[in-house]
Amino acid sequence: MPIVGVRDTRRQQLIDATMASIAELGMQNTTIVSISKRAGMSSGIISHYFGGKQGLIEAALRYLLDQLGREFRERIVRTDGSALQRLDCIVESNFSEFQRSDLAAKTWLSFWARSMHEPGLQRLQQINNARLYSNLRYAFSMALPPAPATAAARQTAAMIDGFWLRSALSLDPEESFEAGETLCKRFVRNLLAEGEQAAASA
Repeated sequence: MPIVGVRDTRRQQLIDATMASIAELGMQNTTIVSISKRAGMSSGIISHYFGGKQGLIEAALRYLLDQLGREFRERIVRTDGSALQRLDCIVESNFSEFQRSDLAAKTWLSFWARSMHEPGLQRLQQINNARLYSNLRYAFSMALPPAPATAAARQTAAMIDGFWLRSALSLDPEESFEAGETLCKRFVRNLLAEGEQAAASA
């Protein structure tokens, strides 16, 4: 196997081990030792690839963000690219099987809790928020004037985050995630319909 392939494989194994440790122990109690044991590697490998625990945790969170983007791209190529299709893809990628998995959900929850206190995590959270808003605004702007598109994007972002959080914390997450996705899609359709009605009566 090429050296680059070995490096990428080891990095991903460490990221997976980090998420597993966070899911079981929480972000604060996750240590280099707890990660290295799950990965079956020496603690020195973490410092070599990531510079330490914080660098690895941030890499794990960037992996979650990258997954969101990848899932959206995989969905959008199978559509006609219309405003509604783009919006559906955004909602679906945020409520995907991976993003609603126990491993990802617990990592996200720990991430949000710690981001209020750690600048590096807060920066990643801001990137995540900005990306969601930007994608939503672009999609809504295909069907709505600028001001309504901006308002719709902000409202929908809040809906997605709110329903995702409530679902992750619910007693029956799977059912709640499915309901949350359905309600967010319904909300999007209502906003587009209201925009069409406003344009027709203008």
